[in-house]
Amino acid sequence: MTAHETLPTPPTTERLLALIRGMAGQPVVMLVDLVADRFITGIPKRISREAPVLILSYQGEVLTPGGGANAVANVAALGGRPLPLGVVGDDPSGRELVAALAGLGVETGGILIRPGYRTPTKVRILGGGRHSIKQQIVRYDIEDHLTLSDDDRRGFARRLAGWAGEAAPAMPPRVAIFSDYGYGAVEPAFLPEVRAALGSTAILVGDSRYRLGELIGLDGATPNEEEAEALLGATIGDEPGRLEAGGRSLLARLGARFLLITRGSRGMSLFPAEGSAAHLPVHGTDQVADVTGAGDTVIGTFALGLAAGATPLEAALLANYAGGVVVMKMGTATLSAAELAHAVTSDPHPLKELQWARS
Repeated sequence: MTAHETLPTPPTTERLLALIRGMAGQPVVMLVDLVADRFITGIPKRISREAPVLILSYQGEVLTPGGGANAVANVAALGGRPLPLGVVGDDPSGRELVAALAGLGVETGGILIRPGYRTPTKVRILGGGRHSIKQQIVRYDIEDHLTLSDDDRRGFARRLAGWAGEAAPAMPPRVAIFSDYGYGAVEPAFLPEVRAALGSTAILVGDSRYRLGELIGLDGATPNEEEAEALLGATIGDEPGRLEAGGRSLLARLGARFLLITRGSRGMSLFPAEGSAAHLPVHGTDQVADVTGAGDTVIGTFALGLAAGATPLEAALLANYAGGVVVMKMGTATLSAAELAHAVTSDPHPLKELQWARS
C-alpha cells in the first residue's frame, strides 16, 4: 500500500446483522462430494483378557452429514436454500444421509443414487462415562472413488438447467459452491457448465482437499493453511511478508478474484485481486472442542453471505464468526442464524482488531 492509499472501512456490526437476515431463503447451487459421518458411542466395560483392547458397552449411534454434505447442512442451518448435486450409494449410509438432508429441508432431487457404490463413510467410535463427554478412540473409513458416467453428467446438467431460473435471487449475484473431497463427484470440467447456467455474474467458490489448482474458473477459494502450502510447495509461516507473498502467489495461480486462507487459532487472511489483504483475528478462544467440519462451515457461511450481497470481506468476517462457533461443538456441527448473530453482537474483537497488509 502506498502512502496515498486509504484503508477500507471495516463493516459495522449492524451491517453484518443485516446480512445474516438477508441470508434467509438465498439459493446456493452446490456440487459436492457427499460423505456420511457416523458416530458410535459406548461406555467402557473392561479390558479384554484376550488382548490389551478396551471393550465398550454399546450405547448408540448417529449419522450426520459430512464432507460436502456438511457444507450443505450448514447452508440449510443458516436459513439458506442449498441446491446440492452429488452422488450416494444404494446402501444404508447413502439412504440415511439423503434422509438426514431431507430432514433439514434440503431439496435432494439433485442427488444421484449409484448402485454398487459405497457411500464414503467416516465411522468414529467414542467412549466415556455414561454422563460424560465421549472421547474419540478410533476411526475407520469406508471409501469408494467414483467416476461419473455420461448419464451422471447429463443428470447433473438437467437438474442444473431446471434450477437456473429457480436459483435466481431477487437481486444478483447467484452463488455456487464446489466442495471436493476427492471422491469423484466434483469434476473441474463442470465449472463452465455451472457458470453458463447461472450467468456471467455468478460467483463460484471452491474448496478442495487435493486438487484446488485444477478447479480453473473459480472466483474464490477457501483453503486452509495446510492445503495452501501444499499447492504453493512452500510454508507460509507467521512472517507477514511470507504470508502476503504466498497468498498473492496462490491467488494469481488460481486466477481468482479473492482467496480466503483459514489459519486455525491465527484466524483468517483474505486476499482480494485488488486492494490490501485483510487479516482477521479468530473469534472466541483458541482452546477448541472439535475442528471436525469447520472448513465446511466456513465455505457454507462465506458463500451464503455472498449470496446475501456481502462483499468478500464481509462474507469472510461472517465465516470467521461461524467457524469460531462450530469448533466449540463436538462432532460434525452446524450453527443457526441466531447463533451467528449472537456471536457478531457479543464479540466486536474481530472487527476492531482486523489488520490490513501494507505494501
